[in-house]
Amino acid sequence: MKSILSLVLLLLFLCPVYGQQEISLWPNGAPGFESRKNEPTQAKDWWVKNIHNPSVTLYQPSTVPVNGTSVLICPGGGHRELVFNAEGRDAAAYFNKLGITAFVLKYRLAREENSPYTLDIHTRQDVNRAMRLIRSRAGEWALDPDKIGIMGFSAGGEVAAMVAYTGAAQPEATDPTDRLRSKPDFQILIYPGPYGLPERVPSDAPPTFMLVANDDMCCSQPVINLLTRYREAGRPIEAHIYAKGSHAFNMGLRSKLRTISSWPDRLTDWMVDNEIIKN
Repeated sequence: MKSILSLVLLLLFLCPVYGQQEISLWPNGAPGFESRKNEPTQAKDWWVKNIHNPSVTLYQPSTVPVNGTSVLICPGGGHRELVFNAEGRDAAAYFNKLGITAFVLKYRLAREENSPYTLDIHTRQDVNRAMRLIRSRAGEWALDPDKIGIMGFSAGGEVAAMVAYTGAAQPEATDPTDRLRSKPDFQILIYPGPYGLPERVPSDAPPTFMLVANDDMCCSQPVINLLTRYREAGRPIEAHIYAKGSHAFNMGLRSKLRTISSWPDRLTDWMVDNEIIKN
């Protein structure tokens, strides 16, 4: 009976999320690469790549009221591909059940074979533009412009770092969207990579939730380092370091470890305790 119940819950979690809409970050294509706007992405099984027209896919709650909180989700994939389903769609389904509006970012991949892009220029452009786009259309989607967070898995955690500690408003920008701040109001890092993490955490760094497995040879140390720097800066931080789980356990849906399969509950607790959502 227990196994049947677990299967039912898994199927409910994986059921389609309604209200999906893909929105290009720039109407005419990415700056300097407008001619590649219409090149199709490549997708198979769990990955998406060949991204030349960066976008966000909107997932709106369909069974509970929208509560005004929103999260931009940055899937991982080593900057070679995007783990779009397990680290994008599944995370959006989790947030939607809490009344949170979710956006999954398709950002340009700097380490894909023959890529013309770089992390520090083009990927950074994409995540900054995505945050500003969400904030610019907050009224349209019934969002609180001061409760827009960012979530990153693995390499997506490195993408999140590109806006978490900077991203001020740019009042001199010609595009009204780009005049808004891109800095998130809170940050969620799940086994984040080390690129872009600050040597010194600024005094206005967003409240942050982090989670990693101790046996993750890639990403446990970046979490420990960032935790130490947040504590030195006196900024709000919560970190969970599980004994086992290795890397890329996604939302924990397929793990046999109880700690890993239930880790999203820890995130829910943190959001409630920090008044990001109501209980």
